[in-house]
Amino acid sequence: MAASDTERAQQQIDEIEALSSIYGDEWCVVDEDEKIYCIKISDSLDQPKWTLCLQVILPPGYPTAEPPIYQLNAPWLRGQDYTELANSLEEIYVQNLGESILYLWVEKIREVLIEKAQSADPEPDIKKTTEEVEDDGDDFLLDYQPIQEDQIRMLNYMTSESQEDEELPPIHHGNPITDRRSTFQAHLAPVVTTRQVKRVLEKLYENKKIASATHNIYAYRIYCEDKQTFLQDCEDDGETAAGGRLLHLMQILNVHNVLVVVSRWYGGILLGPDRFKHINNCARNVLVE
Repeated sequence: MAASDTERAQQQIDEIEALSSIYGDEWCVVDEDEKIYCIKISDSLDQPKWTLCLQVILPPGYPTAEPPIYQLNAPWLRGQDYTELANSLEEIYVQNLGESILYLWVEKIREVLIEKAQSADPEPDIKKTTEEVEDDGDDFLLDYQPIQEDQIRMLNYMTSESQEDEELPPIHHGNPITDRRSTFQAHLAPVVTTRQVKRVLEKLYENKKIASATHNIYAYRIYCEDKQTFLQDCEDDGETAAGGRLLHLMQILNVHNVLVVVSRWYGGILLGPDRFKHINNCARNVLVE
């Protein structure tokens, strides 16, 4: 007999509770209502070289009738690496139809990371990582450099070489959220081209306070009518996987033609997974407004 909605919901609750107890701080609830979760996976607990964030959305039919919707986020994960890992996860789903599979997925990813760490692959070159990876709070007293030049340079390849200026869209600023001396604030602008994205970022970074934020995380989604596809991208700015989560939130809310930037000023006290909750809440509030 097919599982009822109530039974599936209970299976999801049981699985989430188990994963939360197994993985502790590595497990993060992004949005309880929307059933969005994220887990940080690494090759080693002591001195991780290779890390990856697996983000999942559990649809109402999971586990008996629908697979989880997932996203793999890592700066080094591209091309064939991504395809091979995605194929492995889908194979696990097919081999275990109707079963709870998140634990199997996490351990498969960890196995791949351990293989990478033991192979001749050079370590990933990640110049700026989330400040909360470290245990020693004193490390965060380092002077953070304003990040606008790198981010704008990254956008240059996507924008037309034409120098004509497009109109600067209006920028809306959300209400700040403060928790244990860290402050989060979202900024939103309607955009229809990557040049407008670039212009909005340049305008925001003219503000010294925003430019000096520890992280300026952003994501945008532009709908291309002619191709009926989305042009979308995101930037973590050192807060590992935060950009991907922000983009995922925008995908779930089916947002079109919008750029959202979330600035975070670090206050010296580690927030753990709560920081992702604040980033998403800021973004959601400004989108609703």
